[in-house]
Amino acid sequence: MAASELYTKYARVWIPDVEEVWKSAELTKDYKHGDSLLHLQLEDGKTFEHKLDPKTNNLPHLRNPDILVGENDLTALSYLHEPAVLHNLKVRFIDSKLIYTYCGIVLVAINPYENLPIYGTDIINAYSGQNMGDMDPHIFAVAEEAYKQMARDERNQSIIVSGESGAGKTVSAKYTMRYFATVSGSASEANVEEKVLASNPIMEAIGNAKTTRNDNSSRFGKYIEIGFDKKYHIIGANMRTYLLEKSRVVFQADDERNYHIFYQLCASSHLPEYKNLKLGKANDFRFTTQGRNPVIDGVDDAKELVTTRQAFSLLGINESYQMGIFKVLASILHLGNVEVKDRDADSSRIEPGNKNLTVFCDLMGVTYQDMSHWLCHKKLKTATETYIKPIPKLQAINSRDALAKHIYAKLFNWIVDHVNKALQSTVKQNSFIGVLDIYGFETFDINSFEQFCINYANEKLQQQFNMHVFKLEQEEYMKEQIPWTLIDFYDNQPCINLIEAKMGVLALLDEECKMPKGTDDTWAQKLYNTHLKTCALFEKPRMSNKAFIIQHFADKVEYQCEGFLEKNKDTVNEEQINVLKASKFDLLVELFQDEGTATSPTGPPPGGRVKLSVKPEPRAGHSSKEHKKTVGLQFRNSLQLLMDTLNATTPHYVRCIKPNDRKFPFTFDPKRAVQQLRACGVLETIRISAAGFPSRWTYQEFFSRYRVLMKQKDVQTDRKLTCRKVLEKLVEDQDKYQFGKTKIFFRAGQVAYLEKLRADKLRAACIRIQKTIRCWLERKKFLRMKKAAVTIQRHIRGFQARCLAKFLRRTKAAIVIQKYQRMYVERERYKRLQVAALNIQCILRAYQARQLYQRLLRESKALIIQKWVRGWLARQWYKKCLEAIVYLQCCIRRMRAKRELKKLKIEARSVEHFKKLNIGMENKIMQLQRKIDEQNKENKAVSERLSTLESSYTAESEKLRTEVGRLRGVEEEARNNARQITSLLEELGLLRKELETTQSEKKLIEDQAKTYHSKMEQMVAELKDQNSLLKSEKDDLNRLIQEQSQQMKEKMEKALQEQTRQLENDLNEERTRYQNLLGEHLRLEERYDDLKEEMTLTLNVPKPGHRRTDSTHSSNESEYTYSSEFTEYEEVSRGGEDVSKDSLDMSLFLKLQKRVTELEHDKQSLVKELDTREEQFQLARARDDEDYKKARGAELEYESLKRQELESENKKLKHDLNEMRQVMAGKAGAKPGPGGSSPYNVLLEQLSASNEELEVRKEEVLILRSQLVSQKEAVQHKETMTETLSFAEDVRKMNAGEVAQAYAGLKDTNRLLESQLQMQRRSHDSEMEGVRRELQSVKEENTRQQQLLTQNLQLPPEARIEASLQHEITRLTNENLDLLEQLEKQEKIIRKFKKQLKVFAKKMGEREVGQMESVSPGQIVDEPILAVNIPRREKDFQGMLEYKKEDEPKLVKNLILELKPRGVAVNFIPGLPAYIIFMCLRHADYLNDDQKVRSLLTSSINSIKKILKKRGDDFEMVSFWLSNTCRLLHCLKQYSGEESFMKYNTSRQNEHCLSNFDLAEYQQVLSDLAIQIYQQLIRCMESLLQPMIVSGMLEHETIQGVSGVKPTGLRKRTSSIADAIEGTYTLDSILRQLTSFHSTMCQHGIDPDIIKQVVKQQFYIIGAITLNNLLLRKDMCSWSKGMQIRYNVSQLEEWLRDKNLMNCGAKDMLEPLIQAAQLLQVKKKTDEDADAICSMCSALSSAQIVKVLNLYTPVNEFEERVTVTFIQTIQARLPERKQSPQLLMDTRVIYPITFPFNPSALVLDTIHIPSSLNLTFLSRV
Repeated sequence: MAASELYTKYARVWIPDVEEVWKSAELTKDYKHGDSLLHLQLEDGKTFEHKLDPKTNNLPHLRNPDILVGENDLTALSYLHEPAVLHNLKVRFIDSKLIYTYCGIVLVAINPYENLPIYGTDIINAYSGQNMGDMDPHIFAVAEEAYKQMARDERNQSIIVSGESGAGKTVSAKYTMRYFATVSGSASEANVEEKVLASNPIMEAIGNAKTTRNDNSSRFGKYIEIGFDKKYHIIGANMRTYLLEKSRVVFQADDERNYHIFYQLCASSHLPEYKNLKLGKANDFRFTTQGRNPVIDGVDDAKELVTTRQAFSLLGINESYQMGIFKVLASILHLGNVEVKDRDADSSRIEPGNKNLTVFCDLMGVTYQDMSHWLCHKKLKTATETYIKPIPKLQAINSRDALAKHIYAKLFNWIVDHVNKALQSTVKQNSFIGVLDIYGFETFDINSFEQFCINYANEKLQQQFNMHVFKLEQEEYMKEQIPWTLIDFYDNQPCINLIEAKMGVLALLDEECKMPKGTDDTWAQKLYNTHLKTCALFEKPRMSNKAFIIQHFADKVEYQCEGFLEKNKDTVNEEQINVLKASKFDLLVELFQDEGTATSPTGPPPGGRVKLSVKPEPRAGHSSKEHKKTVGLQFRNSLQLLMDTLNATTPHYVRCIKPNDRKFPFTFDPKRAVQQLRACGVLETIRISAAGFPSRWTYQEFFSRYRVLMKQKDVQTDRKLTCRKVLEKLVEDQDKYQFGKTKIFFRAGQVAYLEKLRADKLRAACIRIQKTIRCWLERKKFLRMKKAAVTIQRHIRGFQARCLAKFLRRTKAAIVIQKYQRMYVERERYKRLQVAALNIQCILRAYQARQLYQRLLRESKALIIQKWVRGWLARQWYKKCLEAIVYLQCCIRRMRAKRELKKLKIEARSVEHFKKLNIGMENKIMQLQRKIDEQNKENKAVSERLSTLESSYTAESEKLRTEVGRLRGVEEEARNNARQITSLLEELGLLRKELETTQSEKKLIEDQAKTYHSKMEQMVAELKDQNSLLKSEKDDLNRLIQEQSQQMKEKMEKALQEQTRQLENDLNEERTRYQNLLGEHLRLEERYDDLKEEMTLTLNVPKPGHRRTDSTHSSNESEYTYSSEFTEYEEVSRGGEDVSKDSLDMSLFLKLQKRVTELEHDKQSLVKELDTREEQFQLARARDDEDYKKARGAELEYESLKRQELESENKKLKHDLNEMRQVMAGKAGAKPGPGGSSPYNVLLEQLSASNEELEVRKEEVLILRSQLVSQKEAVQHKETMTETLSFAEDVRKMNAGEVAQAYAGLKDTNRLLESQLQMQRRSHDSEMEGVRRELQSVKEENTRQQQLLTQNLQLPPEARIEASLQHEITRLTNENLDLLEQLEKQEKIIRKFKKQLKVFAKKMGEREVGQMESVSPGQIVDEPILAVNIPRREKDFQGMLEYKKEDEPKLVKNLILELKPRGVAVNFIPGLPAYIIFMCLRHADYLNDDQKVRSLLTSSINSIKKILKKRGDDFEMVSFWLSNTCRLLHCLKQYSGEESFMKYNTSRQNEHCLSNFDLAEYQQVLSDLAIQIYQQLIRCMESLLQPMIVSGMLEHETIQGVSGVKPTGLRKRTSSIADAIEGTYTLDSILRQLTSFHSTMCQHGIDPDIIKQVVKQQFYIIGAITLNNLLLRKDMCSWSKGMQIRYNVSQLEEWLRDKNLMNCGAKDMLEPLIQAAQLLQVKKKTDEDADAICSMCSALSSAQIVKVLNLYTPVNEFEERVTVTFIQTIQARLPERKQSPQLLMDTRVIYPITFPFNPSALVLDTIHIPSSLNLTFLSRV
């Protein structure tokens, strides 16, 4: 098919755009050959015409179908070109938040500028062991592929990480090394992987800096080789560095920083250990302030220095060396602050006593005079003489900066060397994986020597990359045996030759450096003359003679020649180096110990390259020559060495892309992305792939995808032949595809064409289906409407006829009704009118009479009012006249007074006149004046007396005036009263008349009051009614309150249940942690055993045999000795083994001890956490109680009844306590009363049993004493019965000695027994006294509680009830806890006493047997009374097996080590080995042989561990011993003699209980062993299930034809089509495996409860692994895959139903997977859909929900993608959901196991031992 035929209407294309680089458009008209333009419509609706180039007539790039957009591999795209790649990366990065994408063999990583949760340990575990195409693209997938190929192909690997500064190269390399460290681990306990990771912070501190593009930019290249041993564990690493940017030490551009280590030191300068460095802030130094931005947001330099120092320490660089490094770095900063001044035009000087130079010299240990001299002078050598010449200021500054750069470069190399030494390993390296973190292609406004070297390195790497890609393409074609032609690809060898050839740029540069007067300008002219006309890749700028342009593979770059020669020479003053070499500072001398003696036209190697092979050290004569190598030559050599290394390894490529320059998270700049894609070779990979056959399908994939394009007759059994025939019909041009052995290869665009045909076929089929269905639906609708219309018409016509008849009948009846109605209405109207007329007349006449009466009454009242008003007016007029007359009199008197005053004033003024007339009388007047003054004084005194008198007089006069005024008022009042008497008499008459009128009105008012009273009574009645209504409402409210209280109570119960559930979860967590600790303990034990075996083999020491412990060692003190390997080792050491303690691996021992300490700390922390959770529970319960109190108002009556019940219970408890006190005061053996509590009953029973045993021992003592007496009597009787004296004397002597010996032994025994009995009696008395005190304290506590109850009764009802309940609950809880604790103590003491008594009884029995043997046989026959022995209780000894001690190894070997589970499970009863071991234990218990019991249990447990360690991967074996261990544990419980277990036994079984030993502690030991076996069973089961889960649950198509296969790229899935690969697991495989597990466990007799827990764990593993893979595989997140998953889950549920395991909780384990499958299938468009998703996915975290939505990928064009807006809506609706710290589920979780007691119905004496077990040495007792 021609490509132009695809440009039809609605086809989508890419057109160039200035802003977005490429823009999508759609054809609105078909393109025909010869058209000069295309009619297009943009996505925003605009239309325009796109003109084609008339010369080339190239059509725009076609756009891929939507189902291919967002693919994991860019090579899966049908159209491989730049816009398709850019759009696919943008969709994945912006819409799906996916930063990794495959492009063939390249992993493209886009920097998100945001921390993503995709690098945790769970993600590492998920990618570990997976094939590269099985999971979504990730840096871990590349690392896993390299690790797997290294192990599979035994070939070294390399991971090449490249990209621009800020693209994330360093981070990608760091995550790669973290993956290797996590997955492989280290071969020894030296934690090599931690050291490898610790090198990162060191190299970042000394080699990274802040640039304008990146806050942590690597300013050097590095290649890290991570070494592995034969087992592929990390054993060490080696680092090579390239081209350190030394110029950054002395110069930084704007907004950039120097290396991080300088700022870290300045930030920590205030600390005491750095005071001697004399540092300050970074702003104080020239080398750290040129960028004017010394701070990085979010970075604490002081903390970073702590991290750096920790890394130094971890790598073995001690504190002294670290401080030495910091001194060198500080001296560099001080050197930069040294000021150089002009002496004259040709010389310079440094001021004496320069502060910064003094500090520099002090730190470096050099003399101030020498350094200051050689900073301003240089030495010139000729053939005969040597001159010292001063240098100008500029050269001196350059010399100073060169020295600083040289020192830093030396220090950098020294640190790299020491890091490599720390990472070296003594173990032989088998293989390695190299990680290359190197600078990407760079182009700036000003490009210098550094950019030239960087781009030269990238040219070499790009050439190697192109060759490798081409080689892979060629290998693929040859493997599939298809014809292929040579693919034309860009070869950058001409550019490399331009740089490194014989007359290349580097060669000319080195030649110019050797010239005495060589400059940058002369070198530029040589370049122009040599290459300008001969090489097309070399150009000269138009406007410059000091620059040149090179056409690199990525872009043209213009280099400025200035500084090339100086940087290539890297000149350092030789005399300055000599001054440094003469330093007293050891580290500085070590840095320069390999420095050459001649002046360097060269510098040191730019990187600390480590040699690949060991070569002899160069001779001293060659050091100068080696030293003179230029930087360019050294870099070319190291680069060639790197290329040789890469060519000798299998490379893996990671290309890092910087999405924007502003460092915004998840922001994509198409322009910047395209530049980097072109520069890093991704587009070249695409071009090479597109030139061949980029699309590749297996035959099965092609058949499954395009089955719809085939006819039934075309389908054959041979898939290859079917595909060949179909393709020949569909694609006419056979050059567009090729058939390989296993795949079909397509040219670019052919898959899109096939997809178009498939979509057209499906669309046509959909149209036909729609047409047919719509026709059928419309016809069905028409027939229903027709039938309905006929029915409606029939019913309507009948209804109309009935309505007409009814209308006629009603019309006739209406006429008759109207006639009578009208008559009645008229008659009633006439009656109403008549009555109305009479009423109106009556009312009118009454009204007229009332009006006449009212008029006469008003006239009479008016006359009375007029009379009184006129009298009042006359009186008022008289008063006014009188007041006017008085006022007039006052005015006249005032006028007269004023005239008198005027006259007096005139007389006073006349005195002056008399003075004028009598001037001569002045003297006289003066005398008179003195007299007047004296008189005035006297008058003043008199006046004072008068004033006092006057004041008193005034007061008296005032009183008199008031009294006179009062009397006058009284007089006036009397006069007025006299005048008013007459008026009052008149008024009295009037009042009498008014009284009469008032009485009449009173009558009226009384009448009104009566009416009002009646109204009020009526109102009261209404109020009563309302009151009754209110009462009913009150009752309703009370009922409502009760309902609310009930609801509150239910709420509280739910809260309590929730708290209980939480506590259960906490308990399960604690149990899980405990069982994890057991697993860790088992792992440490196994590790210890392995190391001990290795040590034993190393030292040639034979393995020690089984050692018996001391027989006198008490069993209750050594129950756990079986499991302590350390104790065994100590015993072996004490037994005289030749193994010395010094040969132990002390580091391992210390680590194990540290691990044990950590476990103990973990245990303590768990206990503390449990306590805190209990406190939180109590606080939550207290809060709930407070809420509960608020809702208790309506339940007071109920609570009062409850209180009465509690009081009655309290009285009952008092009665019980009194009875208990009475019982305890009586006999110790008496039984407690029935009212006693359960703990007291058990306690008193134990005490009574102890008393009984004491009584028995007393009786035994009495028997012994009676025996002794009888022996004495027998001796005396023999003396009297002898016939001869000599014979009697002999008998007397003989019997006396024997009797004395027996008597002495019995006396000693009696003393021992009496002392023991006295001790027991004392202890018994003390225990009784303690119990009495305990009872007394209980009594006091009860009294106190009664007092509290009495106090609470005085409180309000609500508070009283709550307080009493709270006190009672607290008291009872405390009592129960105390009593249980005391009970445990008493039980331990009693068990101890029992064991001691049994031991003493056994010893007495042995002593008695020995005594009886000392008596002669004749005496025994003659005197049977001497045979009296301590009586033993007769027992039934059936159900026991006896064996000899030396047969124990044989028993363990035949019963445990060599037993085959399959034969036992099929032929014998389940748990037979456990029954046999227990029956042997019973016999040892019967013999009271604690050593035999301990030995048998210890050897059995150790043997079980041994066989499980040997065959731990055999599910049948692990299941068998789990069953037997549990059965042995149940037997120990069932026959322990405890009441709680004996109640399940029959009477016969109870007779078989253990009689001597309490093996409760061994029950815990066996429980721990069972937990370990269970965990091993789960691991074994998981190893068998895990390979099946992903294939069976996700990849296999259980429902054929539902899932569509999408095109895949180069990274193909290992099992994309399950049917195409033999041996691929299906869902039936999983079900068969589950059935096998279940049947095996049932055959072995595992408890049903344990089987349920195992199945629950199995389903958790299935659900977790399936969900994790779903979250990491974009190709599995589709609607059809959701249907497959739900069907598979339903099959698993059906399996549970068949096995009757639906109630075991296994289904709940699949709930997250079910919800994820539902999420794939539900609608994902509207807000209602978002709400439904949030409510549905309760078992998924918000991160998992968002991840599934981001990964959702349509398989067909009819499915729609999830929009970004909808995902944001989901995120907004899930803010309160608890966030899981991990995206994936933890597949290593093992739920805690419990072992419910399961008694056996078998009786031990019915069990028979089969002969096939080879246990004939066992005898039945």
